Amino acid sequence: MHTRSIHRFVGLALTLLIVAGNAVAQTFPSKPIRWIIPFPAGGTGDLLVRTVSVPMTNALQQNIVPDFRPGGAQIIGTELALRAPPDGHTLLFVSNSHTNNPAVRPSLLRYDTVKDFAGVARMATSPVIIVIHPSVPAKTVKDMVALARSRPGELTYGTMGSTGTHNLMMLALSLPERLKLQEVSYKGIAPIMMAVLGGEVAMAVTNLPDAVPYLDKGRLHALAVSSPKRSPAVPNVPTIAESGYPGFDRQIWMGAAMARAAPREAITRLGNEILRAMEQPEVHAALTKVGFIPAPLDPEKFDALINNELVRNAKIAREANLRAD
Repeated sequence: MHTRSIHRFVGLALTLLIVAGNAVAQTFPSKPIRWIIPFPAGGTGDLLVRTVSVPMTNALQQNIVPDFRPGGAQIIGTELALRAPPDGHTLLFVSNSHTNNPAVRPSLLRYDTVKDFAGVARMATSPVIIVIHPSVPAKTVKDMVALARSRPGELTYGTMGSTGTHNLMMLALSLPERLKLQEVSYKGIAPIMMAVLGGEVAMAVTNLPDAVPYLDKGRLHALAVSSPKRSPAVPNVPTIAESGYPGFDRQIWMGAAMARAAPREAITRLGNEILRAMEQPEVHAALTKVGFIPAPLDPEKFDALINNELVRNAKIAREANLRAD
């Protein structure tokens, strides 16, 4: 009799858990979704979030409300997302800085990227491109490497900061080759492009869409893109991988994360809706038009990518002695 009562109790408890889980799934979301974007309005994050929000709003029957919180290398917005109620109604737009910051700004972080945040979905990627002034005698990555070896410390390149995504990409190429290149930091893409166009620096490591107009006019020459496959926007530009560095893959990536304390059902539901939105032809067309490559990943695979990026960035920061704190 006692054993039967225990079995009955366990069965009832399991039933209640299943019912509770189904209730959460059926009632979520119960209010608008706040999507924190740690960038200014009008930028990359704004465009991507607004594009996927249209089909998501229809599917969820709730509005997606962008909340722009720029500054602090995305740390301000990230901390705000962690302080929000962990009810699944707050998303955080994340990109490479989400995994760069622990490597180069560890003392400034009041959160743990892995323990405190869960990946919801990766949405898109965008290649980084290395461009060079036409006056520099290098037409390929191998030419550039040979030139750098012949002129240690003389060959310059512009980035948006020594601890930023673009420089980490360049270091991933130059450190194994033991190249002595001179990085020059600028406050934004526009100053970088003006610097390389004017010959102030020999090369620039920049976003693909920002370089394409100058490639078409012949004012700059492209050495390579950082993605594993050639970009449809510049199909004649080789990848770094096919330029003698097999397996090289360092891209800009963009996605959504959420406080890990949020209900798993909420993470799964929003992840699924983002992935469904990415499958819509109009979303795909809008993103590819501006140079994004739709590259959806589910929560588990996005978490795995984030973990891998943390390891890679920590290694580069350690080898290059990069710190911004």
